[in-house]
Amino acid sequence: MPVFSYRTWFLSHFFTLASTVLGAPDEDTALTVLPAHSLLLEGKGYEAVALSALGSYGAIVFCFLLVIPLRLLVGAPVQLYAVLREIMLWVLIAISILMIATEKGKIHAFRAKPPCPSFLGMMFAFFLFLLSGIFGLIIFQLSVDSPIGLSSPVLFPALAGLFGTPTLLTSLLTKPTIPKQDLTMPVLDTKTKKSSILSVITGSFGGILVSIIPGITSATGTILAMTARGESDKRQTIITLSAVNTACAFFVVVVLFIILRSRSGATLAVKQLIAVEEWNALLMPATLTYFLIALLLGGTLSYFFTLSVGKLFAKYFANIPYTKLVLFTIAVITILVILFTGLLGLLILIVATGIGLLPVNWGVRRSHCMGILLLPIILYFV
Repeated sequence: MPVFSYRTWFLSHFFTLASTVLGAPDEDTALTVLPAHSLLLEGKGYEAVALSALGSYGAIVFCFLLVIPLRLLVGAPVQLYAVLREIMLWVLIAISILMIATEKGKIHAFRAKPPCPSFLGMMFAFFLFLLSGIFGLIIFQLSVDSPIGLSSPVLFPALAGLFGTPTLLTSLLTKPTIPKQDLTMPVLDTKTKKSSILSVITGSFGGILVSIIPGITSATGTILAMTARGESDKRQTIITLSAVNTACAFFVVVVLFIILRSRSGATLAVKQLIAVEEWNALLMPATLTYFLIALLLGGTLSYFFTLSVGKLFAKYFANIPYTKLVLFTIAVITILVILFTGLLGLLILIVATGIGLLPVNWGVRRSHCMGILLLPIILYFV
């Protein structure tokens, strides 16, 4: 089991590097995508990786302090999860409304000076939520098959199309110029340190919500965390997002032993591999103890691993033919979709990519595309 946890952490930080250096647009559209891409175009890609690693490791340390309080809160004696199950419909509706109402993208395409561009942004976010939700309702009725007998998850091409290929295609069409990267380790002053601690704390609580409530993702947890912490710059956004992702990966394991429900593919695999003992006493089960030890060691090692490999990426990445790398990545995604889900999966990928291009081009958050899960789950509870 510890091997599983080490691999999870290293893969998590590898994708941190990949998401920073791949999919960057040109300068005119940088603000519509991830803050890490914006820093990359400023020659500060290594700083983005270092901040992400900092948020991730800070979340690991903070999460360990919350394990016992979370057990007492979610399980006996408080039984918060039992209470949430009774009102889960309203919780999911409230989260969906909050996501749309906090959209700050301004739409100017309908006229030169629209009366309320922020309101148009919220309306487009609502449209995107419904569109992706209807798309989810349709694909969940379909059956995809692998031509070579592999597992065939219908969400694989859907999520790859909504969140992966649109950014890569945008980057390919705009042909950004990646400058030489600064390899200096970021130095945090007192004010920035306090803001970073706040980002880690709010991000960790956002990750806890993601690990408990079905249908919401780390992107949703980040929105909730950013709303709770108030205004922040792009650097604090990177720290918050990393803290949410790490806290979610940490607590889905803990929550699995508390409520015996899987909230990720990894914990679903764990549940199939071993007998999960419910944690209903103060002392945690031995299996969970081994998991947490592995998570702590894996998180610590991957922090230094990320900094080392991130510096290596930053040093040589400007010399790599960026367009060819993006094309190669798109080709790999397409091949994997065909191998796992066949031609029907490829059709789902194409349609999902069309939907995923909308928020990129209109400048609203891509997290609204999580309507693909939220709307079907809301209707299920209805």
